[in-house]
Amino acid sequence: MAARVVLAMSGGVDSSASAVLLKRQGYDVLGLFMRTGSHTDEQDARRDNKKGCCSAIDAGDARRVADRLDIPFYALDFEHEFNQIIDYFADEYLKGRTPNPCVVCNNWLKFGQLWQFGKKLGADFIATGHYAQVVKGPDGRNELHKGADPDKDQSYVLHGIKREVLDHLLFPVGGYLKPQIREIAAEAGLAGVATKPDSVEICFVPSGNHVDVVRGRRPNANKVGAIVASDGTVLGEHDGIDRFTVGQRKGLGVGGGGTKRFVLELVPESNTVVVGDESELLSDGLVASRINWLIDPPTEPIATTTKIRYRHAGSPATVTATADGGAIVRFDEPQSAVTPGQAVTFYDGPRVLGGGWIEQPIA
Repeated sequence: MAARVVLAMSGGVDSSASAVLLKRQGYDVLGLFMRTGSHTDEQDARRDNKKGCCSAIDAGDARRVADRLDIPFYALDFEHEFNQIIDYFADEYLKGRTPNPCVVCNNWLKFGQLWQFGKKLGADFIATGHYAQVVKGPDGRNELHKGADPDKDQSYVLHGIKREVLDHLLFPVGGYLKPQIREIAAEAGLAGVATKPDSVEICFVPSGNHVDVVRGRRPNANKVGAIVASDGTVLGEHDGIDRFTVGQRKGLGVGGGGTKRFVLELVPESNTVVVGDESELLSDGLVASRINWLIDPPTEPIATTTKIRYRHAGSPATVTATADGGAIVRFDEPQSAVTPGQAVTFYDGPRVLGGGWIEQPIA
């Protein structure tokens, strides 16, 4: 009997090509679309050539792909769970932090709820269209590695996968380059999704303006505050710290004089935005919390390459696990814009060692 796989189908080219590849490999594939209650207007989406991952358009595309490939298809309602992610998103901004909802969605839904659903259907594996790889290590245990396409690698947002789930996880597109995946979809007769644009936005922020979501979710939470220089000089006023993130330069409202200012810190207790020179953004390290280790938790400091945001190239650093489940990270060279609320992921070459959440920079 063929091994059964529950595949998360988003209606995009990556999950659709995953279905093709899994069928070719002889798996018994079941498709699952996660309804989140996040909707994108079809006419606006097609006009703007934008791609979400949760809209009615995507649900229809996923179902058509499943029908063409003769895959049983399920659509489950995760609106309640997804609302919790949007609440987290709004609350983090109001705390002066910059959230990463894609990491939280992966942890809570795609590799939490998806595996629970898979077990109910007697699945041996779950699969998604992420650009990452599960590789058998020299000790025989499965490891999480970067995807083969360096421009599409998504391992940074997958550090929260539980180690035991790796034994039941497939990333069919992880060993391919993106152009190859589009070719696979086209060759399989999936012309409708083969040329579909990639998702480049947070699916519940269709306007691209996160402030709309925060203030719609928490309409009475924002308060006026001061914008101050690092020496305490008051430079201006703002209408809410949710408009700002560490490292931001544009839209500060305190320009003039040819001085470039960047957000250095957000102080929610006083609703203060601290700005300064770019050089003041540099940090020697960071404090992280809620580390999920994909190796045996280290008892001694370890050398890693550490990423502090999705497009960060990664920096050599020493990571020391702490007794409270966190970690202290010391960079070999100072890094810019270490941002509380963002994910931090640790690597050894292509292998993901683990990761967690940035609490504060270390000067």
